[in-house]
Amino acid sequence: MKKTILGMLLVSASAGAMAAGNHGPAGCGLGTHVIFKDANEWHEHVLAATTNGTSGNQTFGMTSGTLGCQDANGPLSAGVDRFLDENLEQVASDSARGEGEMLDALAELIGVEAEDESAFRAAMQRHFDVIFPSAETTSGDSYQAIVAIMSSDERLAKYVG
Repeated sequence: MKKTILGMLLVSASAGAMAAGNHGPAGCGLGTHVIFKDANEWHEHVLAATTNGTSGNQTFGMTSGTLGCQDANGPLSAGVDRFLDENLEQVASDSARGEGEMLDALAELIGVEAEDESAFRAAMQRHFDVIFPSAETTSGDSYQAIVAIMSSDERLAKYVG
């Protein structure tokens, strides 16, 4: 149990440090911006990072530009997060098939060029289980998965920031 808690604290602290920017070691999010906004001690930063990382609010803040994450601006073009919010089920359905109107609209919104559209559709289909791992998957979770998948794809990385 002690190893599990220590591991969670270390992961949370390192995740916060990676997202830090101008937000201190815990990064932006509810833990930093609201709950522990005057954090000075190392344990307060760990608690803020844990709050940010475990509640999913840091991802939301980065994609929506709220919770002190205004300067984070997601790596994909503006509006992708809102599009996913409003069309997540349809994008998931199209991604499972590797084709469809919503998947094409998402590619267009991201700015995927015509010569890379088939690679985009194939990546979305191939990584469906990563992008949409469960019925409880949020649009923020899917957004982050799409960014990670596109970043690691040779042809699609140029569209991510």
